[in-house]
Amino acid sequence: MTGHPAQPVIDTHVILRDGDKILFSQRGGPYGYGRWHMPSGKLDQGEPLPVGAARELYEETGITVDPAHLRLVQVVHHRQSQDVERIGFFFEATKWEGQPVNKEPEKCMALEWFTVHDLPDDIIEYPEAGLNGYLSESSPLVEHGWQ
Repeated sequence: MTGHPAQPVIDTHVILRDGDKILFSQRGGPYGYGRWHMPSGKLDQGEPLPVGAARELYEETGITVDPAHLRLVQVVHHRQSQDVERIGFFFEATKWEGQPVNKEPEKCMALEWFTVHDLPDDIIEYPEAGLNGYLSESSPLVEHGWQ
């Protein structure tokens, strides 16, 4: 059997942590409407992963982070559908500046801090898989959506 090279979408997710609190964004767009996830977005062509993660975090929240202060903590290989695969790189921001502001109200209903002991019930499954891997400090790779 000859396969075709995978062409996954590459996503970056940022775990912005303040002590035991993590910043979440409530989706306002069609995918996952009303549900929670961490600030995230697609990597642009030719963009290094930490640079893309820092860019997405700033575009969504106004938080500034030097890409050197993003620590890779989890990778999720997600099968979204029969035709779409995603690879999500989850970074923890170890040092950052600013106060979170909803800079994309057309895509985001709210930004809110939740403690690691009282996370929202309705986190989108794909980012939740990365968050759970990070919090449990288990394998650095999670496969999600594969049978």
